Amino acid sequence: MGKLDKSQYTKAQWQAIRDRRRADKKAKSEIVEPAMSAVKPSDEKNYVLCLKHGTKYDFEYVNRLYSMVKRNLTLDFEFVCITDNTENLHNDIKTIPLPEGIEGWWCKPYMFNDKLPLNGKILYLDLDVVISENLDKFFTFRPADWCIIRDFTRCMRPSWKKYNSSVIRFNSGQLSHLWNTFKRNQHFYQRKHFGDQDYIYEIDKSGVYWPDEWVLSWKWEIRRSREFEPGGIRGKRKLRYTEDCTPPKDCSICVFHGDPNPHNCDDPWVKENWT
Repeated sequence: MGKLDKSQYTKAQWQAIRDRRRADKKAKSEIVEPAMSAVKPSDEKNYVLCLKHGTKYDFEYVNRLYSMVKRNLTLDFEFVCITDNTENLHNDIKTIPLPEGIEGWWCKPYMFNDKLPLNGKILYLDLDVVISENLDKFFTFRPADWCIIRDFTRCMRPSWKKYNSSVIRFNSGQLSHLWNTFKRNQHFYQRKHFGDQDYIYEIDKSGVYWPDEWVLSWKWEIRRSREFEPGGIRGKRKLRYTEDCTPPKDCSICVFHGDPNPHNCDDPWVKENWT
């Protein structure tokens, strides 16, 4: 593998890449895709898609996301979850099984598979978001393009152009090359990149950024303090101070990347709206 340009990564991301290269713990398993039922061309719909894998987020995160979407989207839509465990999901949530041989955030490229039983516009949302305003604009904005967040490193580096994959909109089949390329050489890309969004950025830089103000980082762009309680464990940390803040009116989605997760945030607005 050729030498990588460190400047495209934050210090934490580069350390994670080095750690993963040293360990290289990923099993050399092959991806096994489940069989899918075809959809009719006339079945075009609006979909809100999420991904639940492993045990990091339980069924409650999926059900709460569905509830928030239902309150904040006036367009007709179908809510779909790609998952390895359908237990306790709301009856109105359609499910698609995950393939074998991928795990963690590397499950994400699978949503671009053109063999999934989806036909229409797909709005993908991470589970660790809280919806603050109407979502209709995410389906009507630049409808022929695929759209993604300009990564929140923009807070420290205003000219930052890389992707954050927490909110993506694309048309079915539009990004199938992202899945096909990954599937052919998954272990190479897993070793090379910090995560799925760096892989997506390498393969396809044609994504159109959402207006920054539509999707904001809760801890970096809405709160004043980013400080965590001392002694916390990564993945379970809480913010040191509670803040009675609210998102700006133009913000429709608040992203909880890293820590804290919404259930570990005591800010009143979050507790009121993460339902």
